[in-house]
Amino acid sequence: MTGFDEMVTGAVEKVIPSVVNISEVKLMKDAYLHVHPVPGVGSGFIINEDGFILTNAHVVLGSQEIKVALEDGRIFPGEVRGLDTMKDLAVIRIKASGLPVPEMAKNENLKIGQMAIAIGSPLGLVGGPTVTAGVISALNRSIQTEVTFMEGLIQTDAAINPGNSGGPLIDSKGAVIGVNSAIIPFAQGIGFAIPIQSAIEIADQLIKHGEIVRPWISINAVDVNPKMVAYYNMPTTKGVVVTDVVKGSEADKSGIEVADILIRMEDIEINNVRDLIKVLNKHKVGDRVAMEFFRGHEKVKLKTVLEKAPSMQHPPAPR
Repeated sequence: MTGFDEMVTGAVEKVIPSVVNISEVKLMKDAYLHVHPVPGVGSGFIINEDGFILTNAHVVLGSQEIKVALEDGRIFPGEVRGLDTMKDLAVIRIKASGLPVPEMAKNENLKIGQMAIAIGSPLGLVGGPTVTAGVISALNRSIQTEVTFMEGLIQTDAAINPGNSGGPLIDSKGAVIGVNSAIIPFAQGIGFAIPIQSAIEIADQLIKHGEIVRPWISINAVDVNPKMVAYYNMPTTKGVVVTDVVKGSEADKSGIEVADILIRMEDIEINNVRDLIKVLNKHKVGDRVAMEFFRGHEKVKLKTVLEKAPSMQHPPAPR
């Protein structure tokens, strides 16, 4: 074998013992509202020798039955310890111990152009995990999924096929650099992975508490757009329009009203919902934040206390 071959095979051999196949059954309704069990497959990898496995939230969300197949052939029933649908991550627990755990890389050392190897079980094919290789195409990518906004992602051209979701993305030394996640349909050579350090931080919270606690302003809001500006004669072309305020919430008590246009939070300009999410992610539940709105054509400054965000009920991306 060439030096390149040996590098790839060596890296893969280090990680494959920790990669698992996840099969699950979900109850789905057909066009006639009849409920049918629908099987599915995904991937994951061991992050704790006592049986904790990291995967994507959309792999297991809504599953009625989960089975986890290890590389050594053993199969265990799996139980969801916790889900974070906003970041598309989940932790599964199986009753096993002494399991192999791969090395986790330091994401701050990643560079565009370095090797990236994706491992998983695409399409649920027999014969063990599948390996694809490429490079890191970009870092700190942001994408809008069906129901949420994901940022800080690793973009790679290593093929990520259906069923690869939840598997590890590794470097040339066999260290895990990310969790294979979103795929852009109909695109070629574009896949995304959640950086492993942020994924492990979330996994640790899920293992300890079974959920993720995030700050939230108790409102619903949408981006300002040109049609809104023209129709309502808005005073700004940027910002976030409040469409609903939860009654009795801290936002309600602080005086936020429907049709207010949020333009600044903590001296940071808010151009759209993405900007709002980025600012919120820098805070904690209970923090008191200053905001600036347009109310009609007048500017209003308010302060509110951030509350615990409600759990999302739908997966952020189809498998």
